[in-house]
Amino acid sequence: MPKDIKLVNDGFKCPKATRKGKTYMQVCCKKDPKYKVKVKKTKFFTRRYGDLSFTYDVLQAYGNNYLAQVTIDNTNKLGRLDHWNLTWEWMNGEFIYSMRGAYTRSRNYANCLYGPAGKYYADLDFSEVMSCDKKPVISDLPKERANDSKVGKLPYCCRNGSLLPAYMDESRARSIFQMQVYKLPPNMNRTALEPPQHWKIEGVVNPHYKCGAPIRVDPTEFPDSSGLQSYSTAIASWQVVCNIARPKAQQTRCCVSFSAYYNESVIPCNTCACGCEDNTRCSEKANSMLLPAEALLVPFENRTAKALAWAHMKKFKVPNPRPCPDNCPVSINWHINADYKSGWTARITLFNWDSTPFEDWFAAIQMGKAFPGYENVYSFNGSKIDNKTIFFQGLPGLNFLVAEVNGTRKGDPRVPGKQQSKVFFNGEECALPTRIPIKGGAHKLGFKFSTIIFSAILAFLLVKDHLH
Repeated sequence: MPKDIKLVNDGFKCPKATRKGKTYMQVCCKKDPKYKVKVKKTKFFTRRYGDLSFTYDVLQAYGNNYLAQVTIDNTNKLGRLDHWNLTWEWMNGEFIYSMRGAYTRSRNYANCLYGPAGKYYADLDFSEVMSCDKKPVISDLPKERANDSKVGKLPYCCRNGSLLPAYMDESRARSIFQMQVYKLPPNMNRTALEPPQHWKIEGVVNPHYKCGAPIRVDPTEFPDSSGLQSYSTAIASWQVVCNIARPKAQQTRCCVSFSAYYNESVIPCNTCACGCEDNTRCSEKANSMLLPAEALLVPFENRTAKALAWAHMKKFKVPNPRPCPDNCPVSINWHINADYKSGWTARITLFNWDSTPFEDWFAAIQMGKAFPGYENVYSFNGSKIDNKTIFFQGLPGLNFLVAEVNGTRKGDPRVPGKQQSKVFFNGEECALPTRIPIKGGAHKLGFKFSTIIFSAILAFLLVKDHLH
């Protein structure tokens, strides 16, 4: 037998238990009239600033489920996302019953049906559930669903995963979606609310974001939808802050090639600039082979003959084994077009080697010594945003970059998407060559031109004319 029995519920007083024989004991607990409920104060953290932030607001709460709204805000001048995919991890067996403004990539409900959710919600039709994954992958809805009465009709939703910097378009720097979340025991109290953990977001060719853990913040305020001068607050709010992390070597998704009017050879993108495949027969460490200018217009697999012929003509040494490709979906060519005592001009061209077209492009070039001498840009808008960065965006009709297409005739090399139609840029930091063209036909290491230091935050850049 135990020594004593007590009731641990708050507000009760229990005397010492009495024994009746060797196999029985009892105690009578009564409510304490003097007991005062201890109000637990929720600690709110100050809202933080980062390159990208999520706000997880609980708008409605019930015993076994709640309605949550997720707001994504892009606050970096050069950051952006295209076709974003968001993922997190549920920690207490939650599942997404329905969504508005977004959808999950997988709708496999077997995890619910054969798991704890299936046992607790025995009468629930799980075929209607949006996602039972512990780590769901969430995507934005396409523009065509914006006015859909079932899944659309939310402000800042349904933009096909496009999130622009506020400097470019403030109205498109935010995305919102809502979801009905079901819970499992023991978290069945309507105030038992916990956000998902381990947030991660990615785009097609975009910056790499590193996100922190959710922090509890003061409830978000929402203006009255009818126009009255009043506001409502969320039941509970959490914030997740993400910052752009510089990509590691061979993990970027775009690269830069260098060329100049005074040198016939083009320095292509670095070998394995965007990574290399396993078990390759090529060299991952050899410098990329110098090319004639026209070789930049064809995919890497079609450059071999041109590269070998150019090396033979110019008496360049051919590495054995030959260098691997750059494997980048987007490449940019920076070409010094003219160089005078009073200044220089450059032409920049972007090539899309991927099957995905891009729209609403922008670009940013970060320059050191040359920045004060920036004069003008042609073919699109250019503006200064700090003491060393120039921001570009397309003129109307020049904001779409087509995907790679087949050649004119069967068997011709595939043709990259480029300036001929329209263009798109992202904030991905691109890999730069370790060499630059120099006068006299030779090449040297480093990035310094006589008039410019080019340390690119350069996203994607496409110019038809010249940069003065």
